[in-house]
Amino acid sequence: MENQRSKLQGAVMALLWAVTAVYGVLCLYLFYMQSIQPLDYNNRYFQSDLPYHISMIVDDGWYYSFTAYAYQFLYWAGGGDTLLIAFLLAAVTVGSILLSERLLRRLLGRERADVVTLGGALALNLVMAFFIPYAGQYRYVSYQSGNIWHNSTYQCMKLIALAAFLYYEKLESHYKEKISLRQWFTLAGLLFLSTGIKPSFLTVFAPVLAIRLLADLFRKVPFRQVFLLGSTVLPSCGVILWQNMVLFGADTGNGMAFSPWYTFSLHANRTKVAVLCSIAFPLVILLFSLRELPKDRKYLFVWGMTGVGFLEALCLVETGSRSRDGNFLWGYCFAIFLVFLYSFEKWVLFLKKETHVLFYRILFAGTGCILAYQLFCGIYFFARLLAGETYFMMG
Repeated sequence: MENQRSKLQGAVMALLWAVTAVYGVLCLYLFYMQSIQPLDYNNRYFQSDLPYHISMIVDDGWYYSFTAYAYQFLYWAGGGDTLLIAFLLAAVTVGSILLSERLLRRLLGRERADVVTLGGALALNLVMAFFIPYAGQYRYVSYQSGNIWHNSTYQCMKLIALAAFLYYEKLESHYKEKISLRQWFTLAGLLFLSTGIKPSFLTVFAPVLAIRLLADLFRKVPFRQVFLLGSTVLPSCGVILWQNMVLFGADTGNGMAFSPWYTFSLHANRTKVAVLCSIAFPLVILLFSLRELPKDRKYLFVWGMTGVGFLEALCLVETGSRSRDGNFLWGYCFAIFLVFLYSFEKWVLFLKKETHVLFYRILFAGTGCILAYQLFCGIYFFARLLAGETYFMMG
């Protein structure tokens, strides 16, 4: 019996790895098709930001992100073709699945990849908002999602931010006693790199880290250790100053303004319902995990990041030519991705509850249906993207 179960698990794992590989190939196709589209804002075939990002560096020499250096080199190495850039983005997308699996493995206490961790990582890199036309008619822009295929800087940031957060999780467990020089430089370097690609992760991570470290000071954690961990964000602050000059310099005509609900209301029919639908699965898990929230520092941390990201997206908008681009959403989107991962852990653990067993099994099934529908929404959206549809797709 045990041998049959082991063979079945091996077969399922092989299938999951095959699906991951196929997904990578499909992403390669999608990103290549995006990269070769004309610079025409009226074009809605394989619509994305990628051809504009490539043109900004190849044609204009505008270094707006660390990805610009990679694109310039890959464009040159490819002889003026964008295939190598598409390869990079496909590798980054698959890499995000692998790091998601590592994080789930750590959360669930598994020593190696298994059906739950790999299957969960693959699913959570595909889920999207709980689509209902009542809330918003557009499957993507009416809602918020941690999985985005049209913005290359977000895709690259997502991978490095996952690496940074995973390393932070390891470091946080013992930082009160010791942080080695290598550990400090590793975390600081990952934060520096993710910020240089896109500052969004740091804008939701750093405020919550500051609150966490302040709380640790009150718990008598040595100031030296608190300072060492907190100082890992300092190199990234220099990157943000550089990005601020590039994006919001006096010659750009761009700025920031306080305008509550502006970004969320651009494309939603019922804004607040759309916000709730975007985090339907994590929100339901939270409602049944409120007692654990104050005690579970990791779970509380990611919900704190989600709250900070929501407030930034809620209140801040850009002025000028990018006023409708919703660029303050990116940090919130990554926080949503993380909160899905941590909610998945809570969902799996419902089956291990020793009290009210029947209740938690029913809860597991009910919340699983919500997750399954959000996964269906993501797969359906991705399939239509592969057909060349715009990310403004309806219905």
